[in-house]
Amino acid sequence: MDNSGEVSNDIRTVYAAVSREPNSDLKNGQLFKLYKRRWFVLLVLCLLNCSNATIWLTFAPVANQSAQYLKVTLDEINWLSLVYMVVAIPLSFATTWMLDTLGLRITLILGAWLNMLGAVLRFLGTLPGESFKIQYPIVMLGQTLGALAQPLIVFAPTKLAALWFPDHQRATANMIASMANPLGILLANIISPVMAETSAQIPKLLLAYAIPTCIICVLATVGIRSSAPPTPPSASAETSNSEPFVQGIKLLLTNRAYLVLLLCFGSGIAVFTCFSTLLDQILCVKGYTNDFAGLCGALFIVFGIIGAGILGLYVDKTKKFMEATKINMSFCAVACIAFSVVSLMPQQKVAVATVCSFFGFFGFSIYPVAMELSVECSYPVGEATSAGLVFVSGQVQSIVYIVLLQALTTRLADSPLSTCGEAALSWKVPMMVMAGLCTLFTCCFLVFFNTRYRRLEAEEQATYGTRESQHLYRNEHPPWRRKAADNTEETCHYE
Repeated sequence: MDNSGEVSNDIRTVYAAVSREPNSDLKNGQLFKLYKRRWFVLLVLCLLNCSNATIWLTFAPVANQSAQYLKVTLDEINWLSLVYMVVAIPLSFATTWMLDTLGLRITLILGAWLNMLGAVLRFLGTLPGESFKIQYPIVMLGQTLGALAQPLIVFAPTKLAALWFPDHQRATANMIASMANPLGILLANIISPVMAETSAQIPKLLLAYAIPTCIICVLATVGIRSSAPPTPPSASAETSNSEPFVQGIKLLLTNRAYLVLLLCFGSGIAVFTCFSTLLDQILCVKGYTNDFAGLCGALFIVFGIIGAGILGLYVDKTKKFMEATKINMSFCAVACIAFSVVSLMPQQKVAVATVCSFFGFFGFSIYPVAMELSVECSYPVGEATSAGLVFVSGQVQSIVYIVLLQALTTRLADSPLSTCGEAALSWKVPMMVMAGLCTLFTCCFLVFFNTRYRRLEAEEQATYGTRESQHLYRNEHPPWRRKAADNTEETCHYE
């Protein structure tokens, strides 16, 4: 290392505990090491998340072709996607227990096998044969296996980020792993219509989705050798499982800040689920085509991934989880109000597409940051438990919101612009209700949510000792001196 404090190629500056205070066990020359294999584990989780999302929505973009090939109704095709939501809610509690008790490795490998078996079974269920009369039940069984894998995969990003990444990379790692899911949704909406233009091409489509799952399963089974690195990347990683599952649930239910986040951000997840699910039905009433609705959905996801990338890097650098979440939720509420207005106006393609992009940019970007915030405000509860319950809250509220909004629709006697087919419904009242709910819970979050960053405080305290010794240390070591010490001592070798 030279005098300027620059680090050589094989050494990176990280959050480390060096001997400074006699009352800390972490101060006796211990360094937090970073292992290159953390990027491989992150890659496997991203591939799993993306693959599982493509399996989830395989049939939605080609519903008519799928119904014709499997000889079932469109409602039965819709259940191939809805089964994910039905299975996820009761299985979520078991998944959080598995991640926090049995570990990341077992959970991801089990998720990879379920994902692969589900994809392969779907393909086998669509093999042609005149005497083969149980195609739909076998495909549904395959979808159910994929649904069982979803919580095992979706709940993992916060756990992986906490166990494998230092504090200045956690939000970015969580963002990368979480955004693989909407990327899979986008790919499904592109690949399925291209590969299955006719019903006879459905088996080929399912084979195309099954092959990657086999490769990913091998990577997970062979490549993930442990749930955590040999040495922790941060002080909090050493106590990631400090609270038993049941005790963790009790702590969460008595944590005011967490309960506000659970309710308000769960409502945000529900709004986005409604938007994704009902977008085509909302836009077709005013004469917008299915292709345009698909474009709006793609813009929603693409700009969401871009926004998540920018916000993840910003939060990793500044640690302003709460401020970033509140600002983005505010813009998201504005976008929801704007969408409720422009979606009811005909011949406004530019405005509708712009609002959908704006909605995705500020809405999707909240998800990984809010998940990290749920861990910060509930530490030392396990990461999978705190983040998993937020996901469950979103799923439950999604069902309530979808049922409520559909119940508020009214059939239109005359709709000359409609491209919806036989049933043209008025979405004016449901859109206003959705905007109102989004605004209400955003205001509640802005007013009532306030928390300390418990995990960051624990890491800082582990580095500098107790609050009293930390205060003494800072008085005795001016900032310039602490910075110089950090540049010369707080280093970590890659392994």
